[in-house]
Amino acid sequence: MKLKELRSKRWFKIISNKYVLILLIFAFWMLFLDSNSWLIHRELDQEIDKLQTNKEYYQKEIGKDRATIQKLNDSFELESFARQQYYMKRPNEDIYIIHYDTID
Repeated sequence: MKLKELRSKRWFKIISNKYVLILLIFAFWMLFLDSNSWLIHRELDQEIDKLQTNKEYYQKEIGKDRATIQKLNDSFELESFARQQYYMKRPNEDIYIIHYDTID
């Protein structure tokens, strides 16, 4: 295809228009090269999604902890929790901790 034939094509006339060229350059700049480009916004959106997932997880954990705190208002539950988690005992008791070795 010769240059003269190429210039007569309709799509070449549209693309070679100076306003269309400026618009294409501007669009390319804004999508890929600018400091607020589409690529940066996509990365930030992914980070926001990850943070929202973390937020939901921690809100569930806070709910579990609140339920545990409500349960520990009862003195029997508090004593049971202290015995299981911190190996506490009454003054005249002996505690034996048994660890089982698993054979793999």
